[in-house]
Amino acid sequence: MKPVKNLLGEYKGVLVFMALMVVFRSAIADYNMVPSGSMLPTVLIGDRILVDKMAYDLRVPLTHIRIARLNEPKRGDIVTVDSKQAGELLLKRVIGLPGDVVELRDNVLYINGQAASYSRAAMQALPGDGGDPAAYRDERLGGMSHLVRLSESHPSLRSSYGPVVVPAEHYLMLGDNRDNSADSRFYGFFGRDELMGRTRRIAFSLDAERGYLPRFDRTGRLLDGAAE
Repeated sequence: MKPVKNLLGEYKGVLVFMALMVVFRSAIADYNMVPSGSMLPTVLIGDRILVDKMAYDLRVPLTHIRIARLNEPKRGDIVTVDSKQAGELLLKRVIGLPGDVVELRDNVLYINGQAASYSRAAMQALPGDGGDPAAYRDERLGGMSHLVRLSESHPSLRSSYGPVVVPAEHYLMLGDNRDNSADSRFYGFFGRDELMGRTRRIAFSLDAERGYLPRFDRTGRLLDGAAE
C-alpha cells in the first residue's frame, strides 16, 4: 500500500486537476464535436462548439439532476439535447416555445399564424453542395434571424409539417439544414429536462476533407443567430 500512497501523493495535484476538469466539463462548460450536417450552414461538420451547461440549469456533476432552474430557452437558441427518443446527443435550434402553434408549409415557417420572411443569402456553396445543390436563405421571424439551407434537388418529405401546438415544458426544434435534419418532425417535442446547454460560439474547427487541417477562420466565431 505504501507505494500506492507515495504514488497518490506524488500525483495528487494532477488527480485534483483532472477531477475538477471532469466537474467543470459535466456541469459548467464543455466543447462538443459536430459529426453531422443537420445544422448547416450555421455549424459545419468538424466544428467543435463551446457549450454553456449553466445556460438554463445548475445540475449535480455527472448527472441530469437539477439543483436550480436558472433561465429559460429563447426562440432561436442553439442547444444540445440529450434526446431520449433519438438515443443520442443532438444539436438543434429552438423554434417553438411552450404554447406556440408551429407549422411548415413547403419549408416556410409559421409561428402562431405569422409567416417567416426569407431573403437570399450571399454565400458560397458549401462542401457537398455539388451533389445536392442548395439555396441559402436568411429566415426572419420576430426577433429570430438565421440562415437556413434548402435543398434544390432533394426536398424533405417533411418540408410541410403541422400545425402542432407545443406542450408545456417542451420545445419544438429544427435543424438549419431543413431538408436533411432529424429533429422535432421525426422525434416529436423535446422535454425541458433534456436540454443540456446552449452554444453560441465555435471553439475550433477541423476540416476532414483536407486532412483535418484547422479552419482558422472559424475559430472563436459567433454562431449565426446567436446573441452576445
